Amino acid sequence: MVTKQLRDVPENADLRRADSLAREIFSDVANKWALLIIEALGERTLRFSELRDEVEGVSHKMLTQNLRMLERNGLVDRKVHPTVPPRVEYTLTEPGRALRATVDLICGWTHQYLGHIEAARGRFGA
Repeated sequence: MVTKQLRDVPENADLRRADSLAREIFSDVANKWALLIIEALGERTLRFSELRDEVEGVSHKMLTQNLRMLERNGLVDRKVHPTVPPRVEYTLTEPGRALRATVDLICGWTHQYLGHIEAARGRFGA
């Protein structure tokens, strides 16, 4: 797929290009579990089980996959303590905390327009 390139934007940073790194990163972090994990971590360090309790409805598999993806992208730091059983903790990195500011804006937008969206859905379904 060939798309028109934005002025002064490298090809790997153009979200409109199917083969861009930017689109791959966007796809990774713009899913409900990743956003909820980032919001749950906030400024805290949490263990896997604490994160699972914070993010209601996430399965063990989805939490594991999303934490690995966030770690791969440098947004979450995973620290394993050499204990029996091993204690694993997760913390947002500096880029993860920067992304959290955007997630906070999305959460605020959701709260602000929840009633409007609920009403629109009611009208749409009628």
